[in-house]
Amino acid sequence: MDVHDPRGLASEAPLLAGWIDFVAGVDTGELTPFTIPGHKHRADLVGDVVRGDVPLFAGLDSMKQAGGRLRDAERRAARAWGVDWCRLSVGGATHANQAAVLALGAPGQPVVVSRTLHRSVLLGLVHAGLDPVWVRPEIDPATGLPGGVPPEAVAAALANHPDACGVLIGDPSYIGTRSDTAAIAEVAHSAGVPLVVDAAWAAVFGFSTRVPSHALDLGADILVTSAHKTLPAWSQGAIIAARTSRDGGLVDPDRLERAFEAGNTTSPAGAILASIDASRALLERDGEELVGGLVDLVAHARQTLSAVPGIRILETNDAFEVDPTKLVVLLAGTGAHGHEVEADLLADGIALEMADRDLLVPIVTLADDAGTVDRLLDALARSIERRRGAPRAQHGSAAWSVEPQTAASPRTAFFAEAETVAAADAVGRVSAELIAPYPPGVPVIAPGERVTAAALRVLGDTLADGGRIAYAADPSLRTIQVLTDRS
Repeated sequence: MDVHDPRGLASEAPLLAGWIDFVAGVDTGELTPFTIPGHKHRADLVGDVVRGDVPLFAGLDSMKQAGGRLRDAERRAARAWGVDWCRLSVGGATHANQAAVLALGAPGQPVVVSRTLHRSVLLGLVHAGLDPVWVRPEIDPATGLPGGVPPEAVAAALANHPDACGVLIGDPSYIGTRSDTAAIAEVAHSAGVPLVVDAAWAAVFGFSTRVPSHALDLGADILVTSAHKTLPAWSQGAIIAARTSRDGGLVDPDRLERAFEAGNTTSPAGAILASIDASRALLERDGEELVGGLVDLVAHARQTLSAVPGIRILETNDAFEVDPTKLVVLLAGTGAHGHEVEADLLADGIALEMADRDLLVPIVTLADDAGTVDRLLDALARSIERRRGAPRAQHGSAAWSVEPQTAASPRTAFFAEAETVAAADAVGRVSAELIAPYPPGVPVIAPGERVTAAALRVLGDTLADGGRIAYAADPSLRTIQVLTDRS
C-alpha cells in the first residue's frame, strides 16, 4: 500500500501518524496483528475494499491506548474550536446529535427543536424521552424554501415551557440558509438553557475570514459538525465540541461524556478517526487559503449558472442569509425537471447530493478545483437546454411545509402498540413511524404525530414526481404504521 502524507500533516495529527505507522508496518511485514479486524489486511480474500482499514485499538495506538493518541487528537480539536471538550465520532453527525440530546434533560422534559432538523435529532428524542416543542423557520413565499429560525419564536417557546432543558437548531440548513445563532444563543441563555447547533454542513465555518464564525464562537454550547460532508475525511466522520461547565458553560461534561459513549462503538474505525484528525489539522494550518478557494469556486459557479436563462441561484438577499460555500440551483424558471437533469448528469458521470423537481444541490468542497466545477457547469448547462420547458412556480420540498399535529411524545409512540393500516385509513390516527422525503431527511410525519391528509398529499406528490420516501416501513405509502386504539 502506498502510505504517504502529501501535505505533511502527521506531525500535527497524532491519529494520522498512528495510521501511517501501522499501515507501513503491515506492508513491510514488521507487524503481524492477532487482533481484529478479521481480514488481517489481506486484500486477496475479499479485495481492496479492506485496504487502509486500521482499528483504533491495537492499530492507531496500543490496545491499552498507552500512547494517548486519541486523547491528544481530541484535545487538539477542542482547542481548534475554542472550547474545553471535544470527541471525534465514527458514527457521523447522527451519533453526535443523539449524544447531545441525551446530555440535556430528563425523560418528560420539553426541549425546543427546529422542525427542519435531521431525523437523527428526532430519534435522539426517542432515546432521551424528551418532548419536542417545535419552532419553524421562516418560509420564503417566492420559493417555498426555509430561511432562519426566528429568535422570537424560540423566546416564545421557552416562555411557554419554562421547564425546557435546551434549544436545538440546525445552522446552516440543508440548503445553506442561516439563522441568527448569536441571537438565539442569547435567548436560550437568558432562559438558563444550553443551545445545541447541528452544523453538519458547516465544518469549514470559523477557519477563514471568507466564511461565517462557527456556532461556538457565536454563543452555542454544543456544536455538531460532519467531517465527511465537506472536509477530506472518511464517510461517517463527525465532531462534537462543547463549552462545558468547566469553562463557564451550561453543559455537564460528565453527562455529555456518558451520552457520547452510550452510542459509541467499542471498535472505532481508525481510518475514520485519523481522517478527522488530519482534516482538523488541515483546517488549522491551511484553512484561510483552502476555504477561501472554495468560496471562490462556489462564487464562480453561481455567476456562471446565473447567466443561464431561467436558472436562479440561492444567494444572500432580503429573504435569506446563505452559506457562501453552498451551491443551490433553482430550476423552475427553466421548465426543466430536476430528476431528468439529474439523470443526464449521472449519464455524464456526475452525481448530485440532491435533486427534486425544482431544486439541485451539488456539493462543492475543498477537494474540488476549477476543472471539476467547470465539468459540472458544462454538463448542467447542456442538460438544461435539452430539458427546457415552460417556466413554472418554484416549490420547496414537502419537508418544509407541513405543520405537525403532536398527539403523543416520540418515545411514547415509538414503544406503543402499533398496527399497519391502509394510508387512507391512517388519516387522523397517530403515527408510529417517521416518514420523510430523502434527501433532505427532514420528517414530514414523526412518531407521535397525527397523520393528516395534507401530509399524505405532499408525500404522495413527492412519490408521483419521482422522489424517494425514506424510513417508512412501506416506502410506497400504500400502508402506514399507526398506534392501535388501545395504545
